[in-house]
Amino acid sequence: MGKLVYGDSGTEIEFDDRVLTHLQIVIGAKLRRRESFFFSWKDDPAVGDGRSSIWLDSFVPLYFRYSASKVPVINREWITVMTSSANSGAGLTFIEEPGEKSTPLPKSQA
Repeated sequence: MGKLVYGDSGTEIEFDDRVLTHLQIVIGAKLRRRESFFFSWKDDPAVGDGRSSIWLDSFVPLYFRYSASKVPVINREWITVMTSSANSGAGLTFIEEPGEKSTPLPKSQA
């Protein structure tokens, strides 16, 4: 499991490395254009089974930490779907990879 570390808050969100790679591509594209947005996800039942959101802005430092060194093959369809979500008024909402049976839910730690 990799981690997205959000700013100086100490908030760490765990994602599978494959998920994290795709999120980095979508988030990076938005922030390069200086577009701020919300990123939301459903929490893993182990941390309360609720939902969480963070505000992403180019002034908030993000750290993507991967548990493995191998870069996964990119699913362009998934990138397109998540980019459309990120460009909506609601912001980027984590969705499972198209065609996959189950993607582990993220675990937040503050």
